[in-house]
Amino acid sequence: MKVGFIGLGNMGSAIARAVAKCDGVSLLLSSHNPAKAGKLQEEIGGELLDNAAIAAQSDVVFLGVKPYQVADSIKELGASAENDSVWISMATGVDLATLAELLPGHDLVRMMPNTPVAIGQGMTSYSSQSQRGKEIFQTLMAHSGKVVEISEGLMDAATAVAGCGPAFVYQFIEALGDAGVQNGLSRAQAIEMAAQTVLGSAQMVLESGQHPAQLRDAVTSPGGSTIAGVVELEKNGFRYAAISAVNAALKRNQELG
Repeated sequence: MKVGFIGLGNMGSAIARAVAKCDGVSLLLSSHNPAKAGKLQEEIGGELLDNAAIAAQSDVVFLGVKPYQVADSIKELGASAENDSVWISMATGVDLATLAELLPGHDLVRMMPNTPVAIGQGMTSYSSQSQRGKEIFQTLMAHSGKVVEISEGLMDAATAVAGCGPAFVYQFIEALGDAGVQNGLSRAQAIEMAAQTVLGSAQMVLESGQHPAQLRDAVTSPGGSTIAGVVELEKNGFRYAAISAVNAALKRNQELG
């Protein structure tokens, strides 16, 4: 199967790294930044081609351009995009109906991954308008982490939580690390402790099946140090800030659409 990538930004490159782990796949790569594309090629293999060649030769095309570039990018391909390929878009806010107008007759998938797909720990939501597109997409994303099909109407919400979420988590890890440094830990020690704590806590949520509040209570002894910290988080609007961040991201997703 020839799998093409038009656009190799941070997200497109992350997905290419995950797809490269699949057996029987030949990668075709294109980017407006030849140096970046060449560096990725050295890492994962594949062939560097222009956009028209990728559209003409690929069985599957991952479209990784910015939302405002989608229409122009597809129109520029002209007859090159008229084969029976599956097109997978990761453009925020560009719905399947719009893609169908631009790519009539193709099997289409709309996806929203996050950058941890590059290391097999991603969270990807997708919607598909065909069984063929769904099956091919699931096969190619098998090494990316968790993949969940959702109704397209929930895509903006999923993007705000999982697509934008890593940035919020990184900011939290950085803050925990700063507190560690403030209190005598080295920067390396503090970041390692903070990152592993977030990783382990997340895994506990996924594997235990318990509500996060239950797991929090298991750590929170009466009158202890943890509850003192929890009270400070509540006092400073920690949960409200997290909810507001997701809602702001959701609003922006809708504006981009």
